Amino acid sequence: MSDEQGTQQTIFTVTNRHVTVSGQPPFFDADERGAYVGYFANEHGEQAIFHYDRDSKKATLRMGDAGWEKVYEVKDGRVPELILDRSEQLWVLACWEAAMGEMVEGATEATD
Repeated sequence: MSDEQGTQQTIFTVTNRHVTVSGQPPFFDADERGAYVGYFANEHGEQAIFHYDRDSKKATLRMGDAGWEKVYEVKDGRVPELILDRSEQLWVLACWEAAMGEMVEGATEATD
């Protein structure tokens, strides 16, 4: 990262693709101290946001097709309350490992 003024530019923006009944989409600031944020959209345009707070050591998942306002807890790289397809599972695991800085034991078996 550069400390020079004027070099900081937005590098990623995304628009909510879900209908109004999916609720108000969340807003996360990935520059927030201690935050890790991951974004996913599948082949159908269904969107998801992974958020990890290093201070509280809590990870959550929000999904437009499951209702943006519902917060799902991520535990050990998995989301027990949701049935995720393979690509969603792999993405959540990748986010978890990036946020935690360590691999999840048995991760490949969980997606087979």
